[in-house]
Amino acid sequence: MDGTVLDLRFDNLFWLEALPRRWGEARGLDPRESFSRLKARFDAKRGTLDWYCIDHWSEELGLDVAALKHELRGHIRYLPGAVEFLDRLRARGLRVLLTTNAHPISLGIKNQQTGLARHFDELVSSHEFGVPKESPEFWDRLDRGHGVTPGSTLFVDDSLAVLKAARSAGVRWVYQVLQPDSTQPPHAAADGFDGISGLIELAP
Repeated sequence: MDGTVLDLRFDNLFWLEALPRRWGEARGLDPRESFSRLKARFDAKRGTLDWYCIDHWSEELGLDVAALKHELRGHIRYLPGAVEFLDRLRARGLRVLLTTNAHPISLGIKNQQTGLARHFDELVSSHEFGVPKESPEFWDRLDRGHGVTPGSTLFVDDSLAVLKAARSAGVRWVYQVLQPDSTQPPHAAADGFDGISGLIELAP
């Protein structure tokens, strides 16, 4: 979802700027010092379900993370070409699922702000399975629970760890988004993966 359909700028703004600033203000820290203190906590949880869990970070930081996300929801927007791509898939009668590591509360805020649900047959959060998309178990449970057959599936993401997990699970077509944050320059494709600037490049 984030960095593929929705602009990763919101998440970068939230985790790298807004949350450290708000957390630091309550402790008399400037933004740089606040982020420095939080970075080790963030890094320790990357790739785990806790990293994506609003409940975890609200408890860990003593901060209402959901309320802050809701406060900043005006920054949530689609990446260029994403809606056109999704509309074309729907017009072709293809089954389209959004799979995300986002906590259901985050997913709800983003759906409320952008109307994501109208572009997909299902919105699937990895929290439903208790494991993130980086885990092999996620792909097994996605197949068993939602009938997603890897060998006939196209999957697009910006996370290299997630892309590797999808490929290991046997997903047939795997693409890496190279410009997940519209305010940042695109990066190079990882070895072994086909890169695209945005979803519209794959439009039928």
